[in-house]
Amino acid sequence: MLESGLTQAIDACIIDLDGTLVDTLGDFEVALNHMLDALGRPPITRERIARLVGKGSEHLIGAVLALTGPAATDTPEGAALQASAWRHYQDAYLRINGRHSTVYPGAAEGLSALRDLGLPLVCLTNKPLAFARPLLAAKGLDGFFDHLFGGDSFARKKPDPLPLTEACRTLGTLPERTLMVGDSSNDAAAARAAGCPVLLMTYGYNHGEPVRGVDADGWADALTELAAALAARRPHRAGSAA
Repeated sequence: MLESGLTQAIDACIIDLDGTLVDTLGDFEVALNHMLDALGRPPITRERIARLVGKGSEHLIGAVLALTGPAATDTPEGAALQASAWRHYQDAYLRINGRHSTVYPGAAEGLSALRDLGLPLVCLTNKPLAFARPLLAAKGLDGFFDHLFGGDSFARKKPDPLPLTEACRTLGTLPERTLMVGDSSNDAAAARAAGCPVLLMTYGYNHGEPVRGVDADGWADALTELAAALAARRPHRAGSAA
C-alpha cells in the first residue's frame, strides 16, 4: 500500500538498485563468504549482511572484516588487508553477479509504467559501475534508464547529496521536482540534503531498522503503486477520454 505525502509535480525519478529494484543479498552472501574463506575467516550470515549493505563495497568489506577478525586499520598492514579482501570479493562478485539475486515484484512493471508517463529515469547506486551495469542487464532492467551512476561515478557516495545533485544536473531537472526512490536512510538523507523529495520501498534493507522510522515523504510496497499514484495526478491531455 502506498503511503505518500507527495504534493509537488514530479519531472523525473532517481532510483536506487540494491534493496529497491533487486534483492541482491544472495550475491553479497556468496561473494563475501568466498572472500572470507580465502582470508581464512569464518562465514557471515545473510541477516548480518543485510544490516551492512548500502554504503558502498569498500564500506561493506571493511565492516565484514571488522566482524570476522582483525579490522582493516589505517596502517600499511590494514591497507594490504583491505586490498587483498577487495581482490577476492571482486573476483567472486564478477563471476556470480546476478545469479543469486531476484527482481522485486512490481519493479520491472513499475519502471515500465514510469517510462510510459514520460518520466526520465536515473539508476543511482553505491554499487561500483562494474557490478551495477551487468546486474541491470542480466535482470532485463537496463533499458528503462536514461543514465546509470555508481558508487565510483562521483567523488562521494550516498548519503552525501553530491550524486543526487549531479544526477539532477545531468537530467536538467530541479531537485524539488526530482523524486528519489530508495529503500534506506542513506537514500533519504541524500535526498533531504539535495532538496529532492524521497519515497522509500518497505521491503528493502535499511540496516535492519524499520523503514517507516526514516524521515521520508512516503513509503510503498511496490514500485507499481508509485507509478499508479503519479499517473492519477497527471492531467488528461486534450482529446483524451475523460
